[in-house]
Amino acid sequence: MAEESSTGGEKTEAPSSKRRTDFRNKGQVAQSKEVTTAALFTLVLLFWIFYMPEFWGGLSNLISSIWRNAEVFDGTPSRVYSLVLYVVKEMAILLIPLFAVVVVAGFFSTIFQIGWLFTTKPISPDIGKINPIKGFGRMFSLRSLVDLVKSAAKVILIGWVAYTTLFNHFEEALSLVDTSPHAAILFLARVATLILAKVCALLIVIAAIDFLYTKHEMEEKMKMTKQEVKEENKDMEGDPFIKGQIRRIQQEMAQKRMMAEVPEADVVVTNPTHLAVAIKYDTKTMVTPVITAKGADHVAMHIREIAKDNNIPILENPPVARLLHKLDLGASIPEEMFKAVAEILAHVYSLKK
Repeated sequence: MAEESSTGGEKTEAPSSKRRTDFRNKGQVAQSKEVTTAALFTLVLLFWIFYMPEFWGGLSNLISSIWRNAEVFDGTPSRVYSLVLYVVKEMAILLIPLFAVVVVAGFFSTIFQIGWLFTTKPISPDIGKINPIKGFGRMFSLRSLVDLVKSAAKVILIGWVAYTTLFNHFEEALSLVDTSPHAAILFLARVATLILAKVCALLIVIAAIDFLYTKHEMEEKMKMTKQEVKEENKDMEGDPFIKGQIRRIQQEMAQKRMMAEVPEADVVVTNPTHLAVAIKYDTKTMVTPVITAKGADHVAMHIREIAKDNNIPILENPPVARLLHKLDLGASIPEEMFKAVAEILAHVYSLKK
């Protein structure tokens, strides 16, 4: 069953892009430690296969150098100090490439899973994290159980792989008693590489399963209740009441601007009481007449009142008024209405003359 949200209700809705971003900014991402471990072991194995000859060569030269100078080594503190520095320096030169591979493997395994992400939220102080009740609940959570089973399975499988590999080479190991130390070291290196290769293959399988489970677990965690979806939409789009108030104010402002255009009109065509459309035509600046104001019912009445107060002619022509009212505010008169509007304007001009 889906996890119950603190806001109440069952988490059944897919997470929104905003919720995904919020989780990511908090550092809550689907990151599997098993992927990092598998990548680390695999890259170290590949690097070791190619680097092993050079490493063993350098180690052999170091040991040979120590043995060659053993006869003249007097054991004084200064000579011991010099010897320790020399050994540390040579071993660091041999191991630095391996350490570099470890760092690169850890970095790119993280980038592969979650991409580039830098946030300090996971390490910021949180009183909730030290809550003993929540901590006790996390100890017995499904994730803790999965981690316990996964760890036990890894130990058992890795132990089984190592045991079977050594058992298959047991007779060969017995024959090393009569061989040189160099041959014994090569045998141990070969068996260790084989065990590491099998362990890497096993870890890759475990990492793939754990990565898919981690992504599924994070998807379930990010799911939202219906109430959370509504609240998020309200936060993103604004409160419906406030939006309605803004819309009302905008409409009032637009209507005031429209009414301010009525005194400049040439004529107001009415229906006669339900509709009113104001038309203006300036032969110097306009190609065709345009609609400067229009409205129905109380808006139409207001337009007629303003027209009367400003001595704008008002003509009753219901068919033309209905057609003009369907046009957008500020629209030019269409060609099919040229004749009807021209007759109205001609009549108005004759009245003015």
